[in-house]
Amino acid sequence: MTSAYYEERIARLLRLLRPAPVGWVRAAQELPAARRSIHEIVARAEADAAFQASLVADLEAALAREGYEPSRPLLEELRKRYPEA
Repeated sequence: MTSAYYEERIARLLRLLRPAPVGWVRAAQELPAARRSIHEIVARAEADAAFQASLVADLEAALAREGYEPSRPLLEELRKRYPEA
């Protein structure tokens, strides 16, 4: 059995699957940007006590002031990292 055989078989099997739901595709497309935003916000909060305090005081307002879209996934992830928010 060659590698080409396995690749062809896998390709054939993948074609049998139904397409992924639109919501899954959209979420997968948005994931890299969301991760960058989370890392950026967390890094800034670690370096800037005033920014971190504003996140804790009013997470949604602080994000909006800084130009971030306070989406539900972003808020949920940041609340995990800053439970007092």
